[in-house]
Amino acid sequence: MIMRTKKSFYTSVLLVIGILLLINFMSKDYFIRFDLTENQRFTLSDASENILEELLEPVTVKAYFSENLPPNIAQTRQDFKDLLVEYANLSGGNLVYEFINPNEDPQSEEEAAQSGISPVMINVREKDQMKQQKAFMGAIIQMGDQQDVIPFMQPGEAMEYALTTSIKKLSVVDKPTIGLVQGHGEPPGYGLQQAGQALSVLYNFEDVTITDTEDIDGRFKTLAIVAPTDTIPASHLAKLDQFLERGGRLLVAMNKVDGDLQQAYGRSIFTGLGPWLKKKGLTVENKFLTDANCASVTVQQQQGPFRVQSQVQFPFLPVLNNFADHPVTKGLESVVLPFASPLVFAGDTTMNYMPLAYSSEQSGTSSVPIYFNIQQQWTDADFPLGSQVVAAAVEGPLAGNTVTKMVLIGDGDFVINAREGQQQPQAVQPDNVSLFVNSIDWLSDDTGLIELRTKGVTSRPIDQLEDGTKTTLKWLNFALPLLFAVIYGIVRAQIRRMQRVKRMEVSYE
Repeated sequence: MIMRTKKSFYTSVLLVIGILLLINFMSKDYFIRFDLTENQRFTLSDASENILEELLEPVTVKAYFSENLPPNIAQTRQDFKDLLVEYANLSGGNLVYEFINPNEDPQSEEEAAQSGISPVMINVREKDQMKQQKAFMGAIIQMGDQQDVIPFMQPGEAMEYALTTSIKKLSVVDKPTIGLVQGHGEPPGYGLQQAGQALSVLYNFEDVTITDTEDIDGRFKTLAIVAPTDTIPASHLAKLDQFLERGGRLLVAMNKVDGDLQQAYGRSIFTGLGPWLKKKGLTVENKFLTDANCASVTVQQQQGPFRVQSQVQFPFLPVLNNFADHPVTKGLESVVLPFASPLVFAGDTTMNYMPLAYSSEQSGTSSVPIYFNIQQQWTDADFPLGSQVVAAAVEGPLAGNTVTKMVLIGDGDFVINAREGQQQPQAVQPDNVSLFVNSIDWLSDDTGLIELRTKGVTSRPIDQLEDGTKTTLKWLNFALPLLFAVIYGIVRAQIRRMQRVKRMEVSYE
């Protein structure tokens, strides 16, 4: 009986080893990973799969990643490698990759730097001392004689979007053209630098001037009107109607009001877009939206003999965290709309009106003109309204009988890096850019890349959580490991007890 038991044991061991070898062999062709993240961050989208399956030429990815980095940063290298394994499998052999450690080879370091992959300095603890280490975390994507560079892979960012759009950029043949309307005080194309760079992956992004005599060029699939400051003539608005009637799509990001922090003064702006939109059932209110959930401004305060700078919350700069489940806003977490106005819809049932972004539950409005009091002590009574709609999508017969699309945003400055003549451009936060580019994608693109841009986590500050939620998370982090340890101990003790009882039986051999 003992010999039979040993034989069964060895057979089982050999069987397990054989199964593991088989699984290891098959894993070269089949990659399986269970994704339990909230936004399916580690699951490839249909857009990526379609682009990889349709590759006509081989793609080579050279990943320049330093080794021996702190665990939280080294995880980025492993995540990127796992992503490349999936890409290689789905491409049917049309994508190959290699990892290079530039820190070990001066020639590789120079090659990476010349290609646009710049090192970053990170803090590394070694022998109880902190030191700075040069780290590379980028990649070069090559197709034929073309190449594109991902200069830095930010930990936690949307890796799939960066890699898929890079491949798409190299493989795309005919890009649709997006027009940025000019001639009414709008910022030129270079004033939307970040948005323009993001759009360049799939589109040609050009300035377009509307004239009284010529129709809008048919090569423009979508037009964007961003923050005009002058009155748009009725003849130009008629050209926009003709464009919509032909099936063109339109993004309108307009300022109904304008705030000047230098003068501490707010006023209304008339561009002619208000009456034109009202005929379509859309109204941008002539009011400032105020929100208890807001950004801060820097003010100088006198403290004794010194003047110090401090951050003061300013409700005229609402921070949006409440978004609809819609392709334009899916995955967005934090958008700042400076000096925005609420939207109101009064159209008929032929129009499909879809609110996209809302202010918080503690919101209000202020009429114009107004003088801003930066030092004002705001209370709950200043925010009597619930959440207000500040961005919306509309589908329907916006002009004539043709069904088309429009996105309307009650602020025009949220995506502008620089106005004409402005010397120093200002950075725009990523979700602001994503809101603008996602809108263009929804209006123009059918590839599905819109869903990838926001798969990475950009901002989830814990101080914005409710106190009860914070307490729950704290106790879960503390108690769950202890609970698992106790359960494991009880189960293990029960198994051993059953084994002892079984060994005491007469029939046990």
